[in-house]
Amino acid sequence: MQLDRIDRKILDLMMRDATLSVAQIAEVVGLSQTPAWKRLQKLEAAGVITGRVALVDPANIGLGLIVFMGVEAADHSVEWRETFRATIEDFPQITEVYRMAGAVDYLLKLVLPDTAAFDRFYLEFTTRLPCRNITSGIAMETLRHRSGWPINVATA
Repeated sequence: MQLDRIDRKILDLMMRDATLSVAQIAEVVGLSQTPAWKRLQKLEAAGVITGRVALVDPANIGLGLIVFMGVEAADHSVEWRETFRATIEDFPQITEVYRMAGAVDYLLKLVLPDTAAFDRFYLEFTTRLPCRNITSGIAMETLRHRSGWPINVATA
């Protein structure tokens, strides 16, 4: 789907605040409500907008530990990858997963209550999935977290 400047402006607004009304979006992007609503519908139908969520501070709900875990595959077979994909689906503590180039095969972001919870996670995860190596780093402070993407709203 080709996005024009107005589409990108709408996306930028939605990524900043998905609670904005169609009227508010229309006013900012310079459209009336109906064309703005139709553009939103088009963006959702095309899969550009994949959902709308509330952002919650994990520390305020008892999830004060963020861990980044590097996983080196035990092997690079189709079977191992399928087991990996199935295993990560069973752990809600895993909030993000990336297949990587470089020193580790996969990078996982975990959000947990504390180090004891991480230890329990680690033991269960490694019991269920054979890995060559796992490295972990605990985030000491979140300096920047953005839920949106850097979209260019200035050009057509």
